[in-house]
Order: sequence, then structure tokens, then C-alpha cells
Amino acid sequence: MDDTGILPIRAILGSNVFDTHAIARSLTDAELTAAQADAITAAVRQVAERGDHVTPDMLDSRLATLELRLIKWTIGTGIAVAGIVIAFLRLIG
Repeated sequence: MDDTGILPIRAILGSNVFDTHAIARSLTDAELTAAQADAITAAVRQVAERGDHVTPDMLDSRLATLELRLIKWTIGTGIAVAGIVIAFLRLIG
């Protein structure tokens, strides 16, 4: 649990088996109504059962791929701009 008393989502979805009663109890301890806690717990259970949630490892992998693409585009754009500037200077010079 974190400082709010709520179980972190990483701890909940990090395994295939989790205690739905503990999740609901944690949410009601954080002053959510029983109906709200049950609805959130049911939604988390459905996501975990389907297995289509994003895990921290998947997110890290995607971020690394996007970072690499951004670096490539930045370098490519810098080279293109430098080429345009050189061509323009030769044209007017």
C-alpha cells in the first residue's frame, strides 16, 4: 500500500491472482463507498482476466522504441536543415 492506503495498480495487475476483497477493503478504507469499491474491483478483475492491460515492462519497451525514433527524426531533421542552409548560402554567395 502507498501513503493513501490504496494498493498500487502495479501490485494488483502484476500477478494473475489477487485478493479482490483486499482491494475493495483498501478502497473503502480510503473513504470510497462500498458500491464504488466493488465497481473498481470488478473492473480491475476484468482487465486482469482479459490480460490486455499494459505491463510496466511493455510500457518501458514502447517508450524506448519511441525515444529511439525521436532521436532518429531529430538527427535527420538537423542534417536536412543543415543541408538546406548550406545550399542557400551557396546560392546567395
